Amino acid sequence: MTELAAVKAALKTQAVETPSWAYGNSGTRFKVFAQPGVPRNPFEKLDDAAKVHEFTGAAPTVALHIPWDRVDDYAALAKHAEERGLKLGAINSNTFQDDDYRLGSICHPDAAVRRKAVGHLLECVDIMDATGSKDLKLWFADGTNYPGQDDIRERQDRLAEGLAQVYERLGDDQRMLLEYKFFEPAFYATDVPDWGTAYAHCLKLGPKAQVVVDTGHHAPGTNIEFIVATLLREGRLGAFDFNSRFYADDDLMVGAADPFQLFRIMYEVIRGGGFTPDVAFMLDQCHNIEAKIPAIIRSVMNVQEATAKALLVDRDALAAAQRDGDVLAANAVLMDAYNTDVRPLVAEVREELGLAADPIAAYHACGWAGKIAEERVGGQQAGWGA
Repeated sequence: MTELAAVKAALKTQAVETPSWAYGNSGTRFKVFAQPGVPRNPFEKLDDAAKVHEFTGAAPTVALHIPWDRVDDYAALAKHAEERGLKLGAINSNTFQDDDYRLGSICHPDAAVRRKAVGHLLECVDIMDATGSKDLKLWFADGTNYPGQDDIRERQDRLAEGLAQVYERLGDDQRMLLEYKFFEPAFYATDVPDWGTAYAHCLKLGPKAQVVVDTGHHAPGTNIEFIVATLLREGRLGAFDFNSRFYADDDLMVGAADPFQLFRIMYEVIRGGGFTPDVAFMLDQCHNIEAKIPAIIRSVMNVQEATAKALLVDRDALAAAQRDGDVLAANAVLMDAYNTDVRPLVAEVREELGLAADPIAAYHACGWAGKIAEERVGGQQAGWGA
């Protein structure tokens, strides 16, 4: 059996980055739902993120989204984070909300619009310099809705040209993380629709370009753990956006729809040597109807529990069964680990770190929800587009 002490030691090193936008209001394409106590600015978002880290011990960084998290003084924002035991993480760009981007941004047929999009991405690198962030995360809504609307190959050329400009601007210790999504909002041809397209562009750009795997950005039945294993094998897996899906890009809490898939993914991460700071484990979720902070805490816990199960896989027994061609025995090794109740183990890890065994109960007991509902009255709540 895998040594429990080693499993616990590994779990104590785990870090899950939380997204600033998950603390703001969100909803469906029909309605954004407001909640009491929602942050009104990036500083208050960090205050909430600090509570997630306080009770989980595993959420030390917060990803920013520009322009949603634009401030006058990024050094002050970074200091605000540091004073709360946090650091600022990946800088996420936004090239999908301006009217100019109706036909695309970096792939737009109009050179002036492409220059505007690239200018925004370069601004994000400037913000990385100011905040100390190492990762620039790019997702493009670019694509076409109808056959013949634009030249598919030319759009790939424009994409490559724009990415190259931004890549050249990166510092030696900074990375470009390129995300893919197989559809929406472009319904005929999305310009970065799959891991292969993202990988091809990253390969051409150079070693500072890595692929992001958003677990919700795949067609039904896609074997995401195969993609993870392949990208790790090629040294090109840079980050995850963890969420969960029933139908498409649902952005539900990670592990909510298919916890077994999350376990399988984490096993391939560990098997492939990806359980390191070089692979960023980020959440990308929208908590539309549930309370924000408890949902994010629960998401971090779900990642921890899936990781614990993956660490418990008896890899020697699994390798032996695979060598022998014993299909049932090999599958049983994985299922034994998955069916283990790791909640007591993870609770022990928390207690050894000086944390409460039950982060959700500890959060509810601290009174933060009532405090922010009372104090954050007036002003404009943060949310999609703000």
